[in-house]
Amino acid sequence: MVLKKAVKGLKGAKKAVDKIKHPPFLSTYIHAGEAMPAPPLGPQLGQRNVQIGPFCKDFNEKTKDLKKGVPLPCRISVNPDRTYKLVFHQPPVSYFLCQAAGINKGATDPGNEVAGKVTLKHVYEIAKIKSQDPIWFGVSLEKICKSVIGTAHSIGIEVVKRDLTAKEYGAFLAERRRIVTEQEKALQEKKAAKLLRIS
Repeated sequence: MVLKKAVKGLKGAKKAVDKIKHPPFLSTYIHAGEAMPAPPLGPQLGQRNVQIGPFCKDFNEKTKDLKKGVPLPCRISVNPDRTYKLVFHQPPVSYFLCQAAGINKGATDPGNEVAGKVTLKHVYEIAKIKSQDPIWFGVSLEKICKSVIGTAHSIGIEVVKRDLTAKEYGAFLAERRRIVTEQEKALQEKKAAKLLRIS
């Protein structure tokens, strides 16, 4: 009796899964010149009945003049006839900040460590680029600068008022690389210890 109810419940769940309809729009990040039918992009487009091959070819063609691998926030609106409208914006603020700071990623523990440093001049230049995105239309450059500074703090990048000398910043980055190496080593050891406990 209990087994029959369980089987009925499973059948009902399967019907519910079959009825899932994905919205006709997709908001995601795609790397410039690197759109591929592989996951996660392929399945996301497939669920919305977009022909994956032609989309990837179209996206890569539209982004061929950009630096390959740059993450682009994309908005894809799908029409009932399976055509789509693709809009991509400037790369995220965190990408520009890491590039300006000369680092690959932000801090592991923002607020307690500094992953890199940028100047107010960097902040202003990033704000000018981001002001081209539709989300910032009509917003003052001052507010965009404040938002960029907020993002910098959230990923452990310090905003300094004065320009840094190449020697001074080179020494900072060398020390930072040493710290990152130690953090990665500690993380690997922690993962290995966890695997030993599981097995």
